Amino acid sequence: MNTGDTAWVLISAALVMLMTPGLAFFYGGMVRSKSVLNMLMMSFISLAVVSVLWVLYGYSLAFGNDLGAGLLGNFDFIGLKGVLGTLSGPADHQFPTMAFVMFQLMFAIITPALISGAIADRAKFWGWTLFIGLWVTIVYFPVAHWVFAFSSADGSVVGGWIANNLKALDFAGGTAVHINAGAAGLAVALVLGKRRGWPKEPMRPHNLPFVLLGAALLWFGWYGFNAGSALGANETAAVAFATTTVATAAAVLGWLLVEQFRDGKPTTLGAASGAVAGLVAITPACAFVSPLGAIAIGVIAGALCSLAVGLKFRFGYDDSLDVVGVHLVGGLVGTLLIGFFGTTSVNSAGADGLFYGGGFSLLGKQAIAAFAVLAFSFVLTFVIAFVVNKTVGFRVDEEAEVAGIDEAEHAESAYEFGAFSSARGANKGSVTAGATAVLEGSNKK
Repeated sequence: MNTGDTAWVLISAALVMLMTPGLAFFYGGMVRSKSVLNMLMMSFISLAVVSVLWVLYGYSLAFGNDLGAGLLGNFDFIGLKGVLGTLSGPADHQFPTMAFVMFQLMFAIITPALISGAIADRAKFWGWTLFIGLWVTIVYFPVAHWVFAFSSADGSVVGGWIANNLKALDFAGGTAVHINAGAAGLAVALVLGKRRGWPKEPMRPHNLPFVLLGAALLWFGWYGFNAGSALGANETAAVAFATTTVATAAAVLGWLLVEQFRDGKPTTLGAASGAVAGLVAITPACAFVSPLGAIAIGVIAGALCSLAVGLKFRFGYDDSLDVVGVHLVGGLVGTLLIGFFGTTSVNSAGADGLFYGGGFSLLGKQAIAAFAVLAFSFVLTFVIAFVVNKTVGFRVDEEAEVAGIDEAEHAESAYEFGAFSSARGANKGSVTAGATAVLEGSNKK
C-alpha cells in the first residue's frame, strides 16, 4: 500500500465533501431570505440520503462488474461486501478500496445537490428527498458506471461503455456530474413550472457574501474533485491542480467582460458565477490539456455561460439559479473542447484534439458521450419528477410559496427580525423625541 497516495485520496474525498456545504452557501445566498433554509437543506439532505444508498447498493451499481453492454454494474458489492481489506490502483501505487469508495461517494452526493438550484423557492422538502433517492438510483449510478468504471487490464473486470468502448475523455465528471445535473435541472424545472411572479417580480439574491463564500469553498474543494481524480500524489494531480486554477481564473475574467460590455458593470454575482463556470468546464479536461489550453477553455466557458443564463428568459423556463446556464452549458463546453485542446504531450493516456493534429475523431467521441448523457438524464429525470409530483407532491402550494417556504416546510426562519425591529422602533422613538426637544428649544430662543 502506498501511504502517500492513500492520504491524497482521503484528503481529496474530504475536499469534495466540503463542496456540498459550499454549494449550499452559494445557492443559499442567491435566493430570497424567506427561502434560504430550504435551499441549504436541499444540499444538506443529499449528504444523508446518498451516503446510505451508496453503501446499500450505489457503489455496486456504479463500480461492480458490468452486467452487459457497459450500462450498469452488478450486485457483488451490496452493503460494500468484499470491499474491506482489498486494495485498488496500480501495483506500485495501491491504496485501500474503501478510500476509493468514499472518494466516489462525494461525487454522488454533490451531483443531485447541483440540481436543486433549478427549482429554488418552490419544492417540498420531502418530495425533494424522495426525488434524490430515485434520481441517484435510476440516473446517477448508471451514468457513473458508464463514465468512471474502467475495465481491468486482465479483463476480469468490465466497466462502462463511455470509458471503455467509446473511449471518450472525462477526467473528473464533466458528463457524469455536470451535464447530468444540468439536463436534470432543466427537466425538473419544467415539471414544477415557474415561480409565482417570475419573471415580472424582482427575485434578487438576499446575501451576496454567502454567494462569494460558497464560490470560494467550491473552488477550494474542487482541487479534490479534479486533482484528486488522479488517485495519487503524482504529476497528473499536479497538472490537474494547475489547469483547474488558471481555467477558473480565466472564466471569471470572461464572465465579467461580458457583463461589462452588455450591462456596463461587472458584478459580484458574476464573478462568483464565472468561477463556478470555469470549474465546471475544466473538470473533464483538467488532465488532458495544457495550462494555455485551460485558459482558453476558461475564457470561452465564462463568456458563453454568462450569455447562456439569459436563455431562460427567451425560452420561458424558470431555472432559478442558472443550473442549465452554468452546469449544462459549462459541462458541454468543457467536454467538447477537449476535442480541440486535448494533447498527449500533457497526458499519454489522453488523445490529441483537432488543434494538435488529431483530427475530428476525439471531438466526435466527446460529442457522443456528452449528448448521450444529456438525453438519458433529461428523459428519465422528467419521468421521475412527474411521478413524484403526482404521488407525494413536489411543489409547495401558493400560500407557502408567497409567505415563505422556510416557515411552511421547516417551521423556521433564517433571520429573526422581531427583536431587531422592536429595538429599532424604540430607538427611533427616542431619537424623534430628542430631536423635537431640540427644535422646541431653538424656537423658544
